[in-house]
Amino acid sequence: MSWVWVIALALGVFALAVFAFHIGRNNWSTFAASLALGLAGYALQASPGLPGAPAFQARASSSDWALVDERKAMIGDAARSHNDKVLVADGFARRGQYGNAATVLRGAVADNPRDAEAWLALGNALVEHADGSLTQPALLAYRRAAEFDPRGVGPGYFLGLALIRQGQIEQARAIWAETLQQSAPDATGRELLRDRLARLDALLRGEGPLAVPR
Repeated sequence: MSWVWVIALALGVFALAVFAFHIGRNNWSTFAASLALGLAGYALQASPGLPGAPAFQARASSSDWALVDERKAMIGDAARSHNDKVLVADGFARRGQYGNAATVLRGAVADNPRDAEAWLALGNALVEHADGSLTQPALLAYRRAAEFDPRGVGPGYFLGLALIRQGQIEQARAIWAETLQQSAPDATGRELLRDRLARLDALLRGEGPLAVPR
C-alpha cells in the first residue's frame, strides 16, 4: 500500500512543478526523469514495511536557501536565465541536493552555452557538492559565467567566496576588487560587493571578522 502513496506523491510533485512553477513542456521529460530516479532509489534502499524505520531527510538548511537567493540578488536582468532547468536545479539546491542540482544545470548549459546564470549556479552547486572545495569544474563554470556576464558582479563575487572558504584571502580580495572595477556602475549587487570588500579589507587589517556563508 505504501507504493500507492509514493507514486501518488510523485505525481503530485510533478503536477505542482507544472502548474505552480510553470515548468515548460519541453522540460517535462527532464523533471519526470528526476522523479523516476528518486523512485528508483526508493525501490533499492527503502524499507517501508519495517516498523520504526527512520525516514530519509535530505541535508538542507537556511544557508541552502540563502545561497540560491543571494545568487538571484547578484544577477541582473540581462544575464538572468530563462531556462526552466535552472528553476528545477534551485529546488534541489534548496534541499541541499547539490549533486542533483549540478546534473540538471549541466543540461541547462548544454541547452544554451551562453547562459550566464546557469553557469554561475553550476559553479555554486559544484562547490557545495565538494563541501566547499573550488574544484576545476567549478572554476571553469565561474569563468564561463564571467565570460557571458562580463559587466556583472555575480561570478567574481561567488568565486571570491569560494576562495575565502579555502583560506585564500588575498586572492579573493584581488578577485573582488577587479570585479568591482570592471562591473557596470549600475550592476545588480554592486553595492553588496562593495560592502563585502570593505569588510574583507577590515579583516585583513585585523579590525573584525568576516561572515562567510557556510
